[in-house]
Amino acid sequence: MPPADSILDPLAIARARRLLATPVRRERVWPTLAAAGFAAVGAMVLASAMIFMAPVGPATEQLER
Repeated sequence: MPPADSILDPLAIARARRLLATPVRRERVWPTLAAAGFAAVGAMVLASAMIFMAPVGPATEQLER
């Protein structure tokens, strides 16, 4: 018997297969974006601190004399 001559309704079978299929879980993007943003802000803060802070050590003592 060819599949086109089936007694079952193909739309009903397709609907039943969709209902029985396991749902696809989508991954959340917000935790990744939050971690990347935190890393970027932290890097900018540390870079700014390195630029604006005066050097400490023997080089500073020589400049002060």
